[in-house]
Parts: sequence; C-alpha cells; structure tokens
Amino acid sequence: MYNKKRRTDVKAIHSMSAMMAAVALLAFTAPVPAISQMKDMSMMEQREGHGQMMGMGNMDRMGDMMGMCIQHADKMGLTDDQVMKMKPVHSEMQKKQARFKADLKIAEIELREIMEVKDFDLEKAGAAARKIADIKTAHHLEMLKAMKEMRTNLTDEQFKKMKKMMPMMMGEKKPAKRTMKKK
Repeated sequence: MYNKKRRTDVKAIHSMSAMMAAVALLAFTAPVPAISQMKDMSMMEQREGHGQMMGMGNMDRMGDMMGMCIQHADKMGLTDDQVMKMKPVHSEMQKKQARFKADLKIAEIELREIMEVKDFDLEKAGAAARKIADIKTAHHLEMLKAMKEMRTNLTDEQFKKMKKMMPMMMGEKKPAKRTMKKK
C-alpha cells in the first residue's frame, strides 16, 4: 500500500514538473503572439533572422532557392528537361508554403485564445503548442523531400554551381576570411 502511494506521489511530482516547464515555456512565448498581432506578423516572421540554424526562415528560402535555380538555369547549366522537372516541384513547394503559413497562423491564434484568460487550461495550451510544433515539423519534412527531389535532378557540377550561387542569390555576403597573426 505504501509503495503504491509513493509511486502515485512520484508520478504527481513528475506531472507537476512537466506542467511547470510547459507554463514557463508558454510564459516566455506568450508575448510573441501579442506583439505579432499588433504588427500583423506571424510568430515565424517575428523570429526570422535571429540566428536559428535550419529555422523556418531557412525553410522559406528553400522554395526561393529552387525558383532562383530555375531563373538562373543558364548560369547553372540546367537543361530544358531539368527545368521542366523542377517547375512542378517548385509550384508544389509554393502551395505547401502558403498552406503552412495559414495553418501555423491559425494554430498560433488558437493558442493565444486559450491563453487569454488568467487561469488558462494548461492541457489545452500544451495541446495547442504541440499542434504548432507538429505543423512546423511536417512542413520541414515536406520541404526537405522537395529539396531532395530537386537535387536528384542536378549533376554534381550543377550542384556545386548552385552552392556557389546560393549566398549571392539569397543576398548574403560571404564571410570574411580570418587570418591569424603569427607571434
């Protein structure tokens, strides 16, 4: 009897710890929807450019990259056949990107609605947060599949050209070379 009660207490403590962590997470992310509503921007747009590796900002760029490859087909040495294979993939990526942005914004609004009251339902908020994470994960996977499909159409030389062109096409500057001073 004592062991059963102790296990129940341990489970309760573990559940409370998980809930506290979720509350802390939501407390730190709650201001973002309010700010984004004021500026009419999604949370994703708010966070872009804050140093995320393979963050959503980079996922948005995959479709742009494919479009730029099609646009600069001559510089990359793409054949007409390769371009024709890329166009439908690019179009599908654009559609999926639009659906993703809409689904994400709706999920963020739903989370914000749950959290409007002082004593919000933590289970509902957690489920809404998981829904947002699931939407992002599914989108990442879709974009990665499309990127893989696009890259299978490229020769090794074309892939190298694409990699060289990407920073320029994305408007990025190449990092400056660092030199070490000899003592």
